[in-house]
Amino acid sequence: MDYNVALPQFRNAMEPARRILRDIFGYDDFRPNQAEIVQTLIDGGDALVLMPTGGGKSLCYQIPAIARPGCGVVVSPLIALMQDQVEALRQLGVKAAFLNSTLDWPEVQAVEQALLAGGLDLLYIAPERLLAERTLDLLERATLALFAIDEAHCVSQWGHDFRPEYRQLKVLHQRWPEVPRIALTATADARTRAEIVEQLDLGQARHFVSSFDRPNIRYTITEGDNARERLWRFLEREHPGDAGIVYCLSRKKVEETARWLSQKGRTALPYHAGMSSREREANQQRFLREEGVIMVATIAFGMGIDKPDVRFVAHLNLPKSIEAYYQETGRAGRDGLPANAWMAYGLQDVILLRQMAEESDADEGHKRITRHKLEAMLGLCEDTGCRRQALLAYFGETLAEPCGNCDNCLEPPETREATEAAQKALSCVWRTGQRFGVNYLVEVLLGKENERIRRFGHHRLSTFGIGDELKAAEWRSLFRQLIARGYLEVDHDGYGALKLTERCRALLRGEEPLTLRKARRPERRKPEKAAASPAAIAREFDARDAALFEALRELRLELAREQGVPPYIIFHDTTLKEMVVVQPRTLEEMGGITGVGAQKLARYGQRFLDVISNPSRSAAENPPPSP
Repeated sequence: MDYNVALPQFRNAMEPARRILRDIFGYDDFRPNQAEIVQTLIDGGDALVLMPTGGGKSLCYQIPAIARPGCGVVVSPLIALMQDQVEALRQLGVKAAFLNSTLDWPEVQAVEQALLAGGLDLLYIAPERLLAERTLDLLERATLALFAIDEAHCVSQWGHDFRPEYRQLKVLHQRWPEVPRIALTATADARTRAEIVEQLDLGQARHFVSSFDRPNIRYTITEGDNARERLWRFLEREHPGDAGIVYCLSRKKVEETARWLSQKGRTALPYHAGMSSREREANQQRFLREEGVIMVATIAFGMGIDKPDVRFVAHLNLPKSIEAYYQETGRAGRDGLPANAWMAYGLQDVILLRQMAEESDADEGHKRITRHKLEAMLGLCEDTGCRRQALLAYFGETLAEPCGNCDNCLEPPETREATEAAQKALSCVWRTGQRFGVNYLVEVLLGKENERIRRFGHHRLSTFGIGDELKAAEWRSLFRQLIARGYLEVDHDGYGALKLTERCRALLRGEEPLTLRKARRPERRKPEKAAASPAAIAREFDARDAALFEALRELRLELAREQGVPPYIIFHDTTLKEMVVVQPRTLEEMGGITGVGAQKLARYGQRFLDVISNPSRSAAENPPPSP
């Protein structure tokens, strides 16, 4: 059926949009804001869309591109993202293609000819290629439905994913002023939003800001030593066989962690910019196509990853900003099922990031913003209240009640009066000359009379041995919190020496009390509900339904391997789960399952019905019907 809004059989512009949503994508209704965004673009207007990962951003431009005359051009920063989205659209019967460096010349020519002949609904292209004069000339000869600028936060020079090419994309409005544009991102504070509007010339665009809340994600932040062992306890307890991402700050740590997890028996693959593009691509494809793979990566990995069943995102180092943290944790639970965002950080992370910020080549204004963002990230870590309330407040959103699904809500942290201990720590920094790092200061406080301390004469200081009320780990936690709260700063000498700040005066004089959180033992809390791994979903059912769910997953995997695509492109876990609950008996009933559009119903409906009618038979025993 032709869904073009210009056709006379449609009484209003949204009628074809709703039919596209149902017939092609298999959804009964739009999510919040989606209908208004689609209407704006179909009517020819511009839009700036802030919507959390997994909130349905892609549909906001895919549906208008199909409904409007011409082809929708999608600016996408990553090749892997383009390929996955195009393959998913083709599975739905949508005429989609991409132009990138993976195509040879005849393939490029075929895509260009299809564009000019009106044979494409959507064309995905990287900003670098789009800005080439040859590509701009090609688009001049085509009929264009809209421009969609995905991951629009890349325009911000202050951001964590800055791409200089994005700042040139205002040329789209200059050359095609009548073609509607939509800029989309899941991560943008007020400054970044303003930059997007200015740099992309979106002054007349309507703004659509959805809630930043991802209620299906449980946030847990744990501090202290032995982060890797704490990660392993977390994986064994809550994600023994699930796919997930582990982020590390350095390439070396990525390699070491991937190797360590592999030795522990998990399928863990590294990903960082020091690897060849072939190695990175091979590992990413395994992550997308195989079950239960853990990707250990620097922040070079993940932007735009569409894998819906990432059940956890773990950080073994402190992210540089709340924006980065939100963007990275948002890759968990895109399917809306329960997922975990788990982070371990220590004092060394704080020191290292502070040094990196100060030693960068950026100007003082940029350094000031970087410091502010890091301080906000530290504030989130040290907060004793609801993590979700603090996270949403950073983006200007208010959550009226504590979420009940973060570590601080599930196990409220213990606090202690720390004024006297803090005074001892600050005095020790002062009396040792503000020239030493945390470990040395802790040794002085605990009275460790070693050769180094004797050489400097610090065994004769009044602060030597006055800290026996706390253990070494507790002193390190206290120093970390004093740095996070601005009472101490890290010297830029490369050795991590601590210095007093102006703020500590009132505390040292006893004019200001200080309450700090106690360290939490990570193994104390047990998960109140299992994350939605395939095994956890199966446990929700009785034995027969659990067997059916596994049989459906087996069939899905077989179909995915036949076509060389990730299993989730066939159907999401949520769709399989609904099949188990509803147990359709006819193709008509199967067509009512969320995520089963007309094309997928025709291609796969009968095979899944056969398994539902007899789940004891394996997928291999349910061959495709004869032509």
